[in-house]
Amino acid sequence: MIIQNAGVFDAEKGFVKKTLYLDGEKITEDVKAAEKDGQVLDAEGLMAIPALVDIHFHGCDGVDFCDGTEESIARIAAYELKSGIGAICPATMTFDEERIGRIADAAAAHVNGTGADLVGMNMEGPFISMKKKGAQNGAYIHKPDAEMFLRLQKRAGGLFRLCSLAPEEPGAMEFIEAVKNSTVVSVAHTCTDYETACEAFQRGASHVTHLYNAMPGLTHREPGPIAAAWENGASVELIADGIHIHPAMVRLAFSLFGDDRVVLISDSMMAAGLPDGDYELGGQAVTVNGSKAVLTDDPQTIAGSVTNLMNCMRTAVLSMGIPLESAVKAAACNPAKVIGVSDSYGNLTPGCFGNILLINDRLEMIYQIQRGKIMGGKNE
Repeated sequence: MIIQNAGVFDAEKGFVKKTLYLDGEKITEDVKAAEKDGQVLDAEGLMAIPALVDIHFHGCDGVDFCDGTEESIARIAAYELKSGIGAICPATMTFDEERIGRIADAAAAHVNGTGADLVGMNMEGPFISMKKKGAQNGAYIHKPDAEMFLRLQKRAGGLFRLCSLAPEEPGAMEFIEAVKNSTVVSVAHTCTDYETACEAFQRGASHVTHLYNAMPGLTHREPGPIAAAWENGASVELIADGIHIHPAMVRLAFSLFGDDRVVLISDSMMAAGLPDGDYELGGQAVTVNGSKAVLTDDPQTIAGSVTNLMNCMRTAVLSMGIPLESAVKAAACNPAKVIGVSDSYGNLTPGCFGNILLINDRLEMIYQIQRGKIMGGKNE
């Protein structure tokens, strides 16, 4: 396939008017190989961006990744692909080892097919702080346990790309040292102070789960984990759904960390794509009203989002003032880089899968291409 006349996203140069060549499933520099089937797509007036990569979400379309079934994974993958997300790294919740193990079994057995590609898993619990558990189930919170994580990682076939950790908990530093070569350790659901967070990053943690949420804030006498992350080069997640974080704080994060270190996530739960009502997250009842999901028994606690990453990217650009180039990096390039799959996903460079979104200036998807195949026509 040949895609002509689009403004093609380049992580270094922004949007560049050029031709994209695809040979089968992948982007290529071999013009003759791309010409074999004679398919030419004229994308005049459109922008070509990589299909997005969501490395932190729990469910959508009425199912949860923690269901631990192939049926739920397939349904999640289908919804995510339809929403412009080409690769997914869904998150587990705080459960006991056996429940997380069953989820790992299902993910390891999954074979990528018609939906978004499952490229990893994110272990958000159980190694977190009770005081900052948010919508996680406190009954299953566990002290940092490297042997437990490594058992689960083996069961998952190495798919756990991220593991959240409250660094102030006893044994956390030893945990980081033991698992940092097996996964990305992410500071999360924590009461940590600045000094402890700095030590965690110096020991090998390199990421922060949903920045601002479920952690101490940034203040002038107690800078906390946010300043520690900034000084130690960590990447940081942001939920730009318009509910979790004020737009000014989204802009501040991009300014502070730069668009090379910000990762947009959806943190969606099973109600994404569905109407208001009663749902579940991590075994806890959730009530959804409008664009907000809260724990039914604790309405002050937000329980994930009810949107998808494409909508978060649109919100960041159209409502929060984030430049499109920065938002695309944060929703596609950076998440792929954080979990180590940027040679295949999140970029429009030769060798990557031909996962491409052709969008207009309102950030609507006009064409969607997954692994070199057009998924649908114009939908304006």
